[in-house]
Amino acid sequence: MCGIIGLMENTEVIERLNRGLLTLQHRGQDAAGVLTYDGRFHTKKGLGLIRDVFSTYDDIRNLRGTIGLGHVRYPTIGGCRFEDAQPFDVNYPFGIAIVHNGNVTNYHSLRRDLELTKKRMLYSTNDVEAILNVFAEALAHIPRSRATFSEILNAVESVFDQAKGAYSVILYISGQGLVAFRDPCGIRPLVFGCRTDTFLPQYAIASESAVMTSLGYKNFRDVESGEVIFIDEKSRRVYSGKVQKYKHYPHIPCIFEWVYFARPDSLIDQVNVYKSRVFMGKYLAQEVKKYELDIDVVIPVPDSSRDAAIELARELGLKYREGLVKNRYIGRTFIMPGTEERSSSVKQKLMPIFAEFKDKNVLLVDDSIVRGNTSQCIVQMAREAGASKVYFASYSAPLISPCYYGIDMQTKREFIARGRNIDMIASLIGADKVIYQPIENMLKAVYLGNNELKDFCKACFTGTYPTAEISAELIEEIENDRHQALKACQSS
Repeated sequence: MCGIIGLMENTEVIERLNRGLLTLQHRGQDAAGVLTYDGRFHTKKGLGLIRDVFSTYDDIRNLRGTIGLGHVRYPTIGGCRFEDAQPFDVNYPFGIAIVHNGNVTNYHSLRRDLELTKKRMLYSTNDVEAILNVFAEALAHIPRSRATFSEILNAVESVFDQAKGAYSVILYISGQGLVAFRDPCGIRPLVFGCRTDTFLPQYAIASESAVMTSLGYKNFRDVESGEVIFIDEKSRRVYSGKVQKYKHYPHIPCIFEWVYFARPDSLIDQVNVYKSRVFMGKYLAQEVKKYELDIDVVIPVPDSSRDAAIELARELGLKYREGLVKNRYIGRTFIMPGTEERSSSVKQKLMPIFAEFKDKNVLLVDDSIVRGNTSQCIVQMAREAGASKVYFASYSAPLISPCYYGIDMQTKREFIARGRNIDMIASLIGADKVIYQPIENMLKAVYLGNNELKDFCKACFTGTYPTAEISAELIEEIENDRHQALKACQSS
C-alpha cells in the first residue's frame, strides 16, 4: 500500500506536491520521491520519510515545473533498496514517468517476458517498472509525435492484459499530459480533482480525497474501476473512458482501506472513512454485549481505532478513556518490514497512563489483529500498568489469508487467527478474552455510506481471491519472493 499524487497546475508544484505527500505519509514510510517537469524531468527520491528525503532547500530547489508526480512507498513487490523508490521514468517513447499504488501479482513472469521477449532491461525489483515498460512498449509503435486518447486507451488495455493484480497508476507523458487509471476491479483507490477558479484549469490525482481537501480542490470524484483519464497539457481538456474489454468487471474495492489504511477524513468510493469506523464500533458493541463481561473502561489503541472505540463505549454506556499515549514520531507499526521492528516500535510508540489501568477491567479496542505481536505487547503493557483483567476487541473480522494486492500480508504463517479459535488467540496474546467483529457487520458499516457498492475485496478475511490469476503456484512464488525481500531488508 503506497500513496501517490499527480499535479498539473499553473505555478511551481513542488511545495504542493510535498504538502500532498505529507497528507499521504500514513500510506508508506520506507521511501519517498518526487518528479517534476519543465521541459525535462527533475527527480529526487530516497529512503525514509518525506522529511528525511526533502530535509533541506537543496533537496527541492532544482525540482522546477508546473507538473509533477509524487510517491510514498510501502514495499510489497521489491525490497527496501534505493533502486525501488518511485517515481520511475523512461526516455522512449516521448519520455514517460510513473507512480503507482498496488501490486502486480504476476510480476515475475511479466518481468521475464519483458527481458527475454521485448529485450527490455529492468533496473529494479519494483513492479511499477514493469507497468511502465508495458505502457511504453504499447505507445512506441504509434505513427505520430503525439498520442491520441484512443492510443492511450489501447496502451492501458495492454497493461490490463499483461499486468494482473490490483493497482492505481499516474503517468506523465512529457509535453503531452497526465494519465491516470485504476485497475479493472477498482481494488486500489484513486481520486481525481479539478479547479476552475484560476486562469487555466488545474488538476490533481491522488490516493485519497484528503489530499484534495489539503490542496483546496473542492470538486473531486473517485476514478472508476477500469477508468482511464487523460489530461491534455496544452488544451487542459480532460478525456475519460473505459477499456471496452474490461467494462464487465465487477467493482470490488479493498475493505481494509476503511478498516485501517485510509485517513478518517477521506472519502473512499464516496464512503466517509470516519463514519464507517463509527458504525464498526456500534456493531462491535453488540458483539461485546453477548459475553456479559464486567468492564470498567474502554481504551482505544491509537490512532485508527479511536472512532470505533468512542462509539462502542457510548453504545454500552461505559467510560471511555485515552489510556495509551502515542509518540507521534514513531511510524505505523503495521507497515514496518519485520517482526522485530514492529515489536520494538510498539514499546517506543505507546506508553500507558497507569491511573487508567490500575485495578480495572479494561476493554482494549483495535482495528485488527494481524500477526499478534503488537496486540501481545499492548496487553502486556496493560497488565504491567496494573489492569485486573484485559479484554481485547477487534472492529474487523479475523484476518486469515495473505493479501496479494498491495498490503504487506503475503505469507500464510503471519496470521495469528489462521487455524485458531478465539480462546487460543486470547491465550497467545495474553488477553482474558478476544472479541472479533463478524464480517457481515464490518461490510455493512461501509455499505451504509454508499448503497451502490455491491461487494468488496475481502480476500484477507475469507481466503477467496477476486482475480483469476491467483493460483497455488503463484502464491508459492509470491511468498518465496517476500521471504527473500524481508531477508534483504533485515541484512541491509
